[in-house]
Amino acid sequence: MALNNTRGAWPVQREPAAGAGAQLLLLALLGATTGMGPAGWLTGLACTAAGWAVLARAVHRSRLSSFGPANRVTLGRAVLVGAVTALVADSFRNAPPTALFAGLTTVALVLDGVDGKVARRTGTASPLGARFDMEVDAFLILVLSVYVSTRLGAWVLLIGGMRYAFVAAARRWPWLTAPLPPSTARKTVAALQGVLLLVAATGLLPVAAGTAVVALALALLTWSFGRDVRWLWHRSRTAPPPRTARPPRRLPTSPMPRMARMSWMAWATAGNGWADGTTSPRHPARRYPPS
Repeated sequence: MALNNTRGAWPVQREPAAGAGAQLLLLALLGATTGMGPAGWLTGLACTAAGWAVLARAVHRSRLSSFGPANRVTLGRAVLVGAVTALVADSFRNAPPTALFAGLTTVALVLDGVDGKVARRTGTASPLGARFDMEVDAFLILVLSVYVSTRLGAWVLLIGGMRYAFVAAARRWPWLTAPLPPSTARKTVAALQGVLLLVAATGLLPVAAGTAVVALALALLTWSFGRDVRWLWHRSRTAPPPRTARPPRRLPTSPMPRMARMSWMAWATAGNGWADGTTSPRHPARRYPPS
């Protein structure tokens, strides 16, 4: 039985390694077509190593019997996001081709709506898959924010950093870690962040129009986070306190109750002998032979 479990676990552990291999292949293609410089290569390799290590550890701790088709879609998105990250890092030296940059980002954004549907239809939804999907989304938004900030200003980084600021705040205030109810508005706002940032990143809009688009994205995201934080704070104030176990009942330690119990037991035992005349009431331990 142990041998079968070990053999079944190998394909699951190979999935992160396969994703890392696909990432390296895509980086090689980008280097050959765009002449990517050292900054892009180093950033892409760092993303590959970090992504493989984190995902392999998460898969090992989750003890999944199968990686699942939905997680494979998310892994493909992570590979695309790694390529976009390398292009953004290289953009400080030379602007990436707009069509290639927009194409990779668009495919990654479109696949964001695919992995969830695949997980529900195949019945393979898992906490690992949900967290994996969320982290890939957050990192893509951060990368796009960095790219757009070079054109519109550092204030754009508020969009990419808001989720990570929320996670950091949750370490200080644990009530922020409570589960949130499902919300269509939250999902819509999250999906719009990537679309609006990509529109601004292409440079097809004038600076004023691009600034308005990104400002709208920031306003929507601030409203969404503010609403969730308010709900969590209100829940923490109105939630009933956790029940504590009732301490075990202790027996009295005073010598008087103990002596009273011993006396009662002695008289009760003696009373059993008084009824048949075999025990003397004055000397309970002295027994007489029956007449």
